[in-house]
Amino acid sequence: MQVNGAPEPFSTPRLDALPLDVAHAQEMAVVLFDPALHAHTGGAPESAAALRTRYERRSAGSPDPAELWWNWVLRLRADGCLAGYVQATVRGPRAEVAWVVGTAWQGRGYAKEAATGLVRHLRERSAVRTVVAHIHPGHAASSAVASAAGLRPTAEWEDGEVRWLRDVSREAAPGRVTDVRDLPRS
Repeated sequence: MQVNGAPEPFSTPRLDALPLDVAHAQEMAVVLFDPALHAHTGGAPESAAALRTRYERRSAGSPDPAELWWNWVLRLRADGCLAGYVQATVRGPRAEVAWVVGTAWQGRGYAKEAATGLVRHLRERSAVRTVVAHIHPGHAASSAVASAAGLRPTAEWEDGEVRWLRDVSREAAPGRVTDVRDLPRS
């Protein structure tokens, strides 16, 4: 369970998701520097100083006590460098998630691994039961990541993006049968 609203670290086979810290700003400015990362989300690369300011705000947490801001940087275990981030804005049993992997590390399955690990972490270590992501309809790679993490597109749109959803409350916990049709037949 999360302590004092701060996110717990988690790991996947190749990645360590570490709670965001202001000290990550310098390295993350390099990871996120490619303007191509902003093609579907808007904005532009930020300097290390601008990221430091942003990370200070995120680390302080949401001004709304009913909302938690959980942010992690992704460290590649093999070489120790940062390669991107995942985040979850949690309000009760619902989390809005996002992921970004720097262009130098794309095409290797890191985003799928990170997003899948994030959803698993939220499911196992928090009260989150609904996971939502918003994805630009032209962003095939991000759609593939969402699909790999178990999210499915809905008919709902927000700010020009498709809402993807995973309702983990309907999924069986390990060893639990949710439907009589899932019982083994004799």
